[in-house]
Amino acid sequence: MKIGILTLPLHTNYGGILQAYALQTVLERMGHEVKVLDKPFRLQLLPWWKRPYSYTKRAIKKYILGEKVGIFQERNAYQRQATERKFTQPFIESNIHRLVISHLTDIKPSDFDAFVVGSDQIWRMMYFLGFWSTTLASDAFLGFTEGWNIKRVSYAASFGVDVPDIPENDLDDCKKAIARFNGISVREESGVAACKKYLGVEAKWVLDPTMLLKRSDYQKLISKPPTQKSILMSYVLDETPEIAALRSKIAKDKGLEIKLTNLPDTGTGERGTRPQPPLEDWLQAFEEAKYVINDSFHACVFSILFHKQFTVIGNKKRGLARFQSLLKLFDLEDRLITSPEEYQDLPDIDYEKVDCILNKKREEAFKFLTDSLS
Repeated sequence: MKIGILTLPLHTNYGGILQAYALQTVLERMGHEVKVLDKPFRLQLLPWWKRPYSYTKRAIKKYILGEKVGIFQERNAYQRQATERKFTQPFIESNIHRLVISHLTDIKPSDFDAFVVGSDQIWRMMYFLGFWSTTLASDAFLGFTEGWNIKRVSYAASFGVDVPDIPENDLDDCKKAIARFNGISVREESGVAACKKYLGVEAKWVLDPTMLLKRSDYQKLISKPPTQKSILMSYVLDETPEIAALRSKIAKDKGLEIKLTNLPDTGTGERGTRPQPPLEDWLQAFEEAKYVINDSFHACVFSILFHKQFTVIGNKKRGLARFQSLLKLFDLEDRLITSPEEYQDLPDIDYEKVDCILNKKREEAFKFLTDSLS
């Protein structure tokens, strides 16, 4: 069966890349031909007939009105992204089997026999509408495939928050679109209630696709030999002095060397931005770490997969539902704090117990996919 995966377009987000890789790998191992839908990464210039007006307008704003406006915004944005993607784009191109399209409407009915929507925050409209350059919220629920003779499944799709941010005037179209699905599953427990309350459908709570692969699957992506250092791995997206102080305290108490994995080793990078370090190095840090401190959903996932002791600092602005749901599943809620002051040194995680839960949930996930696509 030819399957298209609808997820958020890939860029420098490690979790976003790896969840697409994992779902693709699982479906391929089930015998399907899989393509991940992605947007092209290339310089997007204004149409030639717009350039004189737009460039002149920007120049007036910049040099006469004193506004902080770039004249050649499109080229500058591309150059910044090229710098940021310097190490992650090669991984995407080598490991993700993609169908690169500018718009979802570029897909033809004959391209696929089925679509799988997920995972990540694909149903969070503040992300979906912007990344996929559409005004139709129903497209997140495959509204663009209306009338097509295909299978429609969601796997671990996420709203990101407890209350979906679907615009009220789009809700009816979203309900009609999701009603056509052959199987619906969500990544967070709160998503089950949200599907019922706002979309009128039943959904199953399943594992994030990254957890369907084993540690050994990810070890194959690591090319460098391991170091012999005792590492405290830090992956903190929203850095604060308080978090830095906590990181230093944990490292000192446990006799570990700090390794920052979301910052480059050298300066600020090129053109005022920085390249995202290679994804392979991020995975290697989990392999080597004795302890992990993070504020990222997928850093929690990989801490569990690699059997690491960890603390996660939840960010209410980014949404706590996904952290709470994941940690509740494995009885690890005590690993979540919302401020560095809440930290306490806890007994080691019993990973034998965690793996029993993980294996059971994997079986449920594979059964859901098989039943929904059969």
